Amino acid sequence: MVTPKALPIVKHRAKLEKEHVEAPAHTNPPNMGQNPQHTTTCTHTLVHTHYDINNIGTMTRRLNKDRVVAFSASLVATETRHFGPFSALYTLAFRHVITNIGNAYNPNTGVFTAPVKGAYHFEFYIYGHGHASHGSGAMLFKNGHHIVIAYEHQPSHTSSSSNGVTLILEVGDVVYVRQWPNTKLIDTGSHHTTFSGHLLFTM
Repeated sequence: MVTPKALPIVKHRAKLEKEHVEAPAHTNPPNMGQNPQHTTTCTHTLVHTHYDINNIGTMTRRLNKDRVVAFSASLVATETRHFGPFSALYTLAFRHVITNIGNAYNPNTGVFTAPVKGAYHFEFYIYGHGHASHGSGAMLFKNGHHIVIAYEHQPSHTSSSSNGVTLILEVGDVVYVRQWPNTKLIDTGSHHTTFSGHLLFTM
């Protein structure tokens, strides 16, 4: 039984319980929930960022397409053929193209023409039969100037030699291989005698 003295306390407790039951459900604090305008802005930003990245990627691929340069070629495709001896330097046309990315190498002339300024690496391999009077030799030229030579001379059996070099080329510079005078070279369907090069990086 509630005494008159305790009645105010009971009424106050009942009031508090009623307020707690009727209180609204918990909601997120201001600025913590979903903001439609903010969400739309973020979505547009992401879309434009994705578009810009794709656009940059496309432009980079187009730019690099002209800067991907590599080739490899041998003197012959299938048959066995002897070259030389010649009385003077003889420019070798490596006619069997294995790779020619960028089409900077001309198999009809044997000449590589630099499409962009940069550092290029070249290698050439030569093969021949040993002979008492004739060795096997070739030289790599840049714009008419001798750069490196590969040479081997033995009286019998087969002989081979190679060399390589990295060159800084301007647009339009030419590189090619010339057979050394009074030497003999051989190539077969196994592709012993080859000329290769590729762009390392632009400058």
